[in-house]
Amino acid sequence: MKIALKYGLLITLVVVLWIVSVRLWLGMGAAPQGQIISGVLFNATAIVAIFLGMKERKKALGGALGFKEGVKTGMAISLVYAISACLFFMIEYLIAGPRLILSEAGPQKTALWQVVVVAYAGLFFGSLIFGLIYSTLIAFFLARRLGRDSTEII
Repeated sequence: MKIALKYGLLITLVVVLWIVSVRLWLGMGAAPQGQIISGVLFNATAIVAIFLGMKERKKALGGALGFKEGVKTGMAISLVYAISACLFFMIEYLIAGPRLILSEAGPQKTALWQVVVVAYAGLFFGSLIFGLIYSTLIAFFLARRLGRDSTEII
């Protein structure tokens, strides 16, 4: 659990620092260039954190990380990130108001509460879905391989 907290909160820290600095301090809003850079930065951070978390878990297990254990570790990291990022932005919304959510591109045709719910649901479930994809791919490459004559059941 320590690994998931450590690396999940690391992803959250990078996301929070980027959003707060770019949107609030620099006032860039939701420019297309910022959206591309944000997407690359957030995904790269998640991939690196999941990779480092799995490497640390593999080391803790004595070098024998199975595929299932790797995916579970990666998903735990993604879950910590999803929850902590949603909690941070929810607290930010309650303290600072809708300024950050209103900096998103495009006109708002729906009620503000609906925009907020969709944004938080997208952050939460998107983090989990991409976390599953990244965890599966990374675990595939980091997991120990069983020989042909192995009788172990996966």
